[in-house]
Amino acid sequence: MQLNYNGNILSETEVNLKFDNRAFKYGDAIFDTLKYSENRIEFLEDHYFRLMSSMRMLRMKIPMHVTLEFYESEILKVIKANQFKTDTARIRVSIFRRDGGLYLPEKQGINFLIEAKEHTEVYFDRYEIELYKDFPVFSGMLSNLKTTNRLLNVVASIYADENDYQNCVLLNEKKNIVEAIQGNIFLIKGTTVFTPALTEGCIQGIIRKKLIAILQKHKDFTIVETAISPFELLKAEEVFITNSITHIQSVTNYRKKEYQVKVAKKLRKLLAIEKLI
Repeated sequence: MQLNYNGNILSETEVNLKFDNRAFKYGDAIFDTLKYSENRIEFLEDHYFRLMSSMRMLRMKIPMHVTLEFYESEILKVIKANQFKTDTARIRVSIFRRDGGLYLPEKQGINFLIEAKEHTEVYFDRYEIELYKDFPVFSGMLSNLKTTNRLLNVVASIYADENDYQNCVLLNEKKNIVEAIQGNIFLIKGTTVFTPALTEGCIQGIIRKKLIAILQKHKDFTIVETAISPFELLKAEEVFITNSITHIQSVTNYRKKEYQVKVAKKLRKLLAIEKLI
């Protein structure tokens, strides 16, 4: 695999991350996951501005040359260098403060590492979820950011795997629904679509943002961002999970509840149109 480390294309063995790397020592880093398909980076502008906003919030020093065009060109370097056999790739951009310091950084400047892997869509006939209750997500603005501190997602993933669930629903300290392990969550009752508000601690997902805009524009449904109790999972007619790679993943089962999938199918078509704009 070829990687882009601070603008240089290197092999995996050539990338030299030092022992005092701040992402390793303190989780002082953020990351972005993007999808490359049909010869373009999907929703690139939304990803870029979310990344810039996250960096400013964490008081990282953003170099003047890190423009939207620069961001795109550095990602495309990796795509070209790896010469994938398929036209779909999963991209991860990691940005971390420069080495040195304890909790207080010695420098505010950044390093970046971009990796890309070929991606093949995985389809599930049955997609079952369960609540993960061992540890909560703490509601607040920091939880909206995609930092590299994903321990909760790691242990929840292990729990899901051990119990043959495809995903788990994470709860906050108020015992409200936050999101799924790998994405934002939406519940449908009648013509109303519910999704946890950002104040509940969910990631500020790109597909979440796009779907909210689509639902507001087409008026077939009412979209509500709010606090959601886990009991609402049993009342919902349909549940789906969103992220930048899968886009929309329908949930089929939660405990004894079976869900419909018809609204998700409609939204996939509308999102596909949005992707081309």
